[in-house]
Amino acid sequence: MKNGKIGVGIIGVHPSRGWAMTAHLPALKASPDFEVVALTNLDPDIASKAALKFNVPYAFQLHEDLLACPDVDWVVVTVKVPYHFELVSAAIRSGKSVYCEWPLGNGLQEAVELEQLAQKYKVQTVVGLQSRTTPEVNFIRDLIRDGYVGEVLSVSLIGSGMIGGAMIPEQFVYTLNSKNGAGMINVAFAHVIDTVSYMLDSGIIEVVATLDSRRKTAQIIETEAIVAIETPDQIAVSGKMKSGSVISAHFRGGLSRGSNFRLEINGTQGDLILTSSLGYPGLGETKVQGAQGKAAAVQDIKMPQNYKTVDADLEIMATTVASNYALLAADLKNGTKTVPTFADAVKLHRLIFAVEQSAATGNRQHL
Repeated sequence: MKNGKIGVGIIGVHPSRGWAMTAHLPALKASPDFEVVALTNLDPDIASKAALKFNVPYAFQLHEDLLACPDVDWVVVTVKVPYHFELVSAAIRSGKSVYCEWPLGNGLQEAVELEQLAQKYKVQTVVGLQSRTTPEVNFIRDLIRDGYVGEVLSVSLIGSGMIGGAMIPEQFVYTLNSKNGAGMINVAFAHVIDTVSYMLDSGIIEVVATLDSRRKTAQIIETEAIVAIETPDQIAVSGKMKSGSVISAHFRGGLSRGSNFRLEINGTQGDLILTSSLGYPGLGETKVQGAQGKAAAVQDIKMPQNYKTVDADLEIMATTVASNYALLAADLKNGTKTVPTFADAVKLHRLIFAVEQSAATGNRQHL
């Protein structure tokens, strides 16, 4: 810690693209509790340009050098999923606390091993399940807790994966190969299911699933080249939550001209609806609607201002990440446990594995 701020080193930074540039750096620059002190890029020239652009003291080519930097208290891993295991393992073994973007690992086994390694070395962990911090999500969570809908009977969900459509940016082509662990089921679907479980304070305990690849190819936007889609672009899941609520979810690859995201929560006393212009909360513009008692139709519900957790004027993607950092800072100060950790990531990886197993075998899976 330097100047009263927690020093952060980010592995995988480009000055003009990528999740670190889009979300993490703006979020950390706006934080009163963290300071970015180091970054890496395998191309040393790009690392230097990024450090100059974002006013970061140290630029490294190798992650080993960043891990050895005494000013780095927390390591943030924002590279592609296949490299998470190697880099997160190295950070843990160096004794650094780690914030890893979701998915934690390339599959369940890697996630389990990373969580166990973090426990062994007694380092603190955070995983990038930042959709939980979306103000509308927490507003609905409180409405449910306060009895707005009564007992929750069912949850119905439609979502869009954005990736998996007819056109794709070149930087996301790797997500179309299931071996890379970054397809629609691993990212968009997983983020939303985690968010729903968080809102209802209840995890999914059994699932029946259908996965299919209906669209076989996509065109790269920059080059117009045609590439194969080898990950499911249709995900249909039904199941039961620990609370007893029945859940059904259908995710489609690519953006829809209709509903890109619609979550409907039906209860004994009322109903709540959350919609978003993009595939899941935390990316697009969101709206909350509801009705209870004798009301015949849902109406817009105005969210109180106190649900805004970050004062800085940031883009929506950076805002949710900034909120995750704010949770982490509060946890570090107060000894609380509110930010999602590697243990939360393992639970979500287990659910994805169960969905895949159900689709492969045709059998109901119990978690």
